[in-house]
Amino acid sequence: MNGVDILIFTYFCRQTSNYMKTDLFTHPDYYGMDDLLSEEHKLVRDAARAWVKKEVSPIIDEHYENATFPMHLLRGLGEIGAFGPYIPEEYGGPGLDQISYGLIMQELERCDSGLRSTASVQSSLVMYPIWKYGSEEQKQKYLPKLATGEMMGCFGLTEPDHGSNPGGMITNFKDAGDHVILNGAKMWISNAPFADIAVVWAKDETGRIHGLVVERGMEGFSTPEMHGKLSLRASATGELIFDNVKVPKTHILPGRSGLGAPLSCLDSARFGIAWGALGAAMDCYDQALRYSKERTQFNVPIGSFQLIQKKLAEMITEITKAQLLTFRLGQLRNEGRATSAQISMAKRNNVEIALNIAREARQIHGGMGITSEYSMMRHMANLESVVTYEGTHDIHLLITGMDVTGIPAFTREMPDLN
Repeated sequence: MNGVDILIFTYFCRQTSNYMKTDLFTHPDYYGMDDLLSEEHKLVRDAARAWVKKEVSPIIDEHYENATFPMHLLRGLGEIGAFGPYIPEEYGGPGLDQISYGLIMQELERCDSGLRSTASVQSSLVMYPIWKYGSEEQKQKYLPKLATGEMMGCFGLTEPDHGSNPGGMITNFKDAGDHVILNGAKMWISNAPFADIAVVWAKDETGRIHGLVVERGMEGFSTPEMHGKLSLRASATGELIFDNVKVPKTHILPGRSGLGAPLSCLDSARFGIAWGALGAAMDCYDQALRYSKERTQFNVPIGSFQLIQKKLAEMITEITKAQLLTFRLGQLRNEGRATSAQISMAKRNNVEIALNIAREARQIHGGMGITSEYSMMRHMANLESVVTYEGTHDIHLLITGMDVTGIPAFTREMPDLN
């Protein structure tokens, strides 16, 4: 039995939840994209979709309204392969390809961006750097438990004063014999409040950036939760505080240093976001299309009105273009040929079209569109975070601009005003 068979078997042998609300989602496939997927891809996607419909859809609105993350779902996320889908079986992962990873993220965010955020942080920002840059001992220690959800992680890069400029970070560590002393703070960290480990990026005494695995329980390490969010409410967000934390040198990732190391992790995360945002767009379109056929005004379905058809036609066009873009990116990533700029373009494009589709779908639903009976308002609020994290929309525009012109436009020298 291979990794995929185990995933499917495990899921279908574990059916536990009761339905509270029926999830009617069917995915739009205007250009026959399913013909391009392998049977393995479809099995992985369908297993994730079935799990989401049964376990998550009935409860997600309640958790969103209460601003709580459904912790009981962690083991199920592990069972469907949402944690490190591409991690080799020797380290506890299912050993799937990048398209399978994308399809799982698509199915998770089709339900809620917070759910996908939890999984993509675990996969791309915790497991990926340990797999790529960790020692064999670190891989064996952490990856199998991370893959099942027995252990959860978070990623510490963004700081209160350094978001789009991570190279300016001030979190640092100093040599102290067989360990280092870590000081600093990270902010806007998904999974932080419940994470067992944090992959933290900090500067050594020469200013070189390194990754360190910091474990919960290390003295001086705390993870206060951030409250008052109006977006991603069904996920846990917090800070990472390091106050003279003693970190053994064996916890430093030896495989790579420099800013390129965390940025490569962001490439993996942005790839997952591109697929995930597409899932949110598909969900909004699917609901809007169904509503346009069922809702009547002036004795006819509102789908018979020209303006409604215009909105729906534009939605499915943008979704279809995004599906083609994302699938091709998955092929390139499988081949090891996807560039950071190509991934950046897909993240920017897909989040933008998802936001626009969510807004248009809300309008088609009229006043009902702002209620929790439909998900587009929740998607819209969530996507306002997604359009910002892992590189803002404007930063990604500048990445594409730099790629095509060869001229960076990220910074300008401040003029001397004296």
